[in-house]
Amino acid sequence: MPTWTFLSNHALVLLAIANDPSVRLRDIGDQVGITERAAHRIVTELDEGGYLVREREGRRNRYKITRELPLPDRLARDRRIGDLLKLLMRDGKPTVDGKPTVDGKVKVDGKVTVDGKVTARDGAMAARHGRRPGR
Repeated sequence: MPTWTFLSNHALVLLAIANDPSVRLRDIGDQVGITERAAHRIVTELDEGGYLVREREGRRNRYKITRELPLPDRLARDRRIGDLLKLLMRDGKPTVDGKPTVDGKVKVDGKVTVDGKVTARDGAMAARHGRRPGR
């Protein structure tokens, strides 16, 4: 397996945000394989470049990607950010482990999950009904 990748960390961060617009910096770092500090730096650079907009939502950030901006690469300036994301996402829609999502949430067996794990709400409901979450 090569030690290099085709996509820069900036592209991977943008993809993580496209998959979940309210993703935490810590989770971006985990998904991309960089530190939370590096994720913060990249998000700041993408924000300053106009490629995304940060909005506060309570104590968290929610990101909106500016999909119509051109890619910042010489050979691909005629392509837009949205074109790249559409190519990398299943049918142009966000995915987690190949499953379509909405804001990082996936339905598995009729249960809403986050990153393949049963949400706290489902876990609480399961406990009230005397069963284990995700079963």
